[in-house]
Amino acid sequence: MRGRVVVGTGGSLGSMTALHRAAAEARARDAELWVVLAWQAPLGGPGTRGGGGGTPLLTGCREGAVARLREILHTAFGAGLPPGVTLAGLTVRGTPGAALVDTVRDPGDLLVVGTGSRGPLLRVLRPSVARYCLAHAPCPVLAVPPSPLQADLDAVRRRNAWRRPLNAAEPAR
Repeated sequence: MRGRVVVGTGGSLGSMTALHRAAAEARARDAELWVVLAWQAPLGGPGTRGGGGGTPLLTGCREGAVARLREILHTAFGAGLPPGVTLAGLTVRGTPGAALVDTVRDPGDLLVVGTGSRGPLLRVLRPSVARYCLAHAPCPVLAVPPSPLQADLDAVRRRNAWRRPLNAAEPAR
């Protein structure tokens, strides 16, 4: 069996950067590319204190995750698959880090995860998927930094949120 390159995605620019890097790695290694989208039921799902609504809710969440994964793959690669790569999409119920670590089984697999700049509040509220994978994966992990354009995009978003002009030396109209 050929090796596998497993990558997690959520549709963010950072995960798209990791997805394209994983496709390049799969092509170079002549390996299968497994794209994983982790999902969780609202309020924890059945069997937890929060309830979650039961089977129809879980079915809807699963179908929504499958549709989201198809949309992400279409956005990343267009109508066709990446050339020279066998692609498999997988939706997994669970937290992103655990879903990725559970998907890789063989020490010959490669796990590709995106990294990104995270502020102090986000670090407290949501643990780093990349750190979890680096600590728990039974195979090599490739941590892909965000695109340099991501910092520029974040700066534009901050300017827009504060309604500041693009160039601070020019007055706003």
